[in-house]
Formats: sequence, C-alpha cells, structure tokens
Amino acid sequence: MNCKTANENINIREILDSFSLFPSKENLKSAFYFAFDRKERTPSVIVNFGKNTAFDFGTGKQYDNVSLVQAIKKCSVSEALEYLRQFEFSSFDRNDNSKNKQNSDKKSKTNYEILEIKNVERSSLLSYLKSRNLESQKSDLKEIYYLLHDKNYFGLGFKNNSSGYEIRNKYSKICLGKKDISTIKNGSETLRIFEGFTDYLSFKILEKSLEKEPSDYLILNSVSILFKAKTELENHQKVELYFDNDEAGNLATEQLINLHKNITDERLLYKNHKDLNAFLMNNEIKEERRPKYGR
Repeated sequence: MNCKTANENINIREILDSFSLFPSKENLKSAFYFAFDRKERTPSVIVNFGKNTAFDFGTGKQYDNVSLVQAIKKCSVSEALEYLRQFEFSSFDRNDNSKNKQNSDKKSKTNYEILEIKNVERSSLLSYLKSRNLESQKSDLKEIYYLLHDKNYFGLGFKNNSSGYEIRNKYSKICLGKKDISTIKNGSETLRIFEGFTDYLSFKILEKSLEKEPSDYLILNSVSILFKAKTELENHQKVELYFDNDEAGNLATEQLINLHKNITDERLLYKNHKDLNAFLMNNEIKEERRPKYGR
C-alpha cells in the first residue's frame, strides 16, 4: 500500500471510527467532529466524505487519510501506512453517479474476484463457527471463495444491502465490495440493531430463551456507517440496541438514543461481557436449556 492508494481507497469515516472519534453533527456529505488534539466546546473539524478529507478550522490544517493518521498517532508516513493496512480491503465509493460508480466497480474487480458462493460445508469454517458457538446458524452464511491480489482465499460470507460480503474466518475480517448495512425485514414494528453479524447470529440463538418474538433486524457491519441506520428508525415503533460494551458502542448507543424516543439499550443482558457473542460463548448451558433473561 502507498499513500495514493490509502488516500483514495479507504473511507476516512472508518479511520476516525477506529480512533473512537465520532461526528457531533452530520449529513450525507459531511460532518463536524471535535478536534482530536485539544479540548473544545464547539466542534471545529469538518470532514468531507465526498472528497475523503478533513479540515481543522482551529489550526487551518487539511488532512488526507495518511496525514490524519500521522497527526493522531504522531507517527511517520510508513507507520501511518502500516496502521492503514487494516482497512486495505474496504471499498470506498467517492460518488454515487453512474460514471464514477462504473470506475469504482472496475477498480474493485482488479483487487478481488469472487470465484464461488456455496452453502457452508468446509470443515475449517464449521470449526470456526463451532468455536464461536454459532454452528446452528450456518444457513444464514455462505462459504465464499475469492481471488485477492492473485491469491486464493475462502471464508464465511454475510451479505449486505449493496451486495457486498462481510468475510470472516479464523485469520481475517474484511469486506468484499461496497461497505453497507444488512437488513432482515419481517414486517415488524420492532427493530433490533447489532454492530456485526456474529452478534446478530448470537441473538438469533438466544432469541427464544429471551422470550423475544422475531422482529426486523439491522446489522451495521461497522459503526462507521451508523448514519445509515437513522432512516430505518423512522419506520419502527420500538428499537432495541445490542452494541458492544466499549467506547465505540457507548457513543453509538448515545447517538441513536438521542434520535428516537422509543430506543432501549439492551446491554444489561451481557454487561459483564464485551459483546453478545462473548456472552453466548461463556454461557455453557446448551441452547435448548438456556436460562430465560426476562426484562
């Protein structure tokens, strides 16, 4: 990865999210953030999602992805690029118009190619699911074989609303295609929101023992695209949040609760665990005999 690749192909929102920096106010094209290098009462950093840049009105400095990481981590260019490697496989569409989208799709195809999509049956992937106590939910996933930088890989795939796939296996966590939320709609007035698909699958295993009726479900796949959940809130009478017990989860919960009067934070269920999957993994009682956690 070089500076040009990092600046053009990685979503600046995901980088800010990785440092637990979230917008104070935003729209689809831009957002205001509090400065990362000083305390202030009014946010002074504006991020332009179309241009993938940030500008600090307090200092007059403009940042691209590499210089932003340098400034936050106080590190060299090579160290910033090393940090940005974790985002190497995300797909970033700078514009939505057809011409740029075609160029973006063409660029994506040079990075990866999906070779085969099938039901999950490979033993190593089944073992991975078993290690996460998720083997009973394999029908919600696909076994995906893909070519990435001229090398063959495989993993578990969970489809998002833009026909991209969140890919997981024992060694990696990437997205093939455009990053987006995943929604499962059942015509319910209740919406349950999760950070990642392993939390959603964990909940589906626990759903009956929690005495919960099936609902509509939204999986963010990254809290950096939290803004995409906001339109779904308006279509539901009740919203339940099942985010991680960390700073990013706290901030995401706070942002959504401020937007909707009937949102509840459901993390009391797993308050002693990092997330729903950790709660499931540490619950040694078999699924059919799991205790009921009524509220």
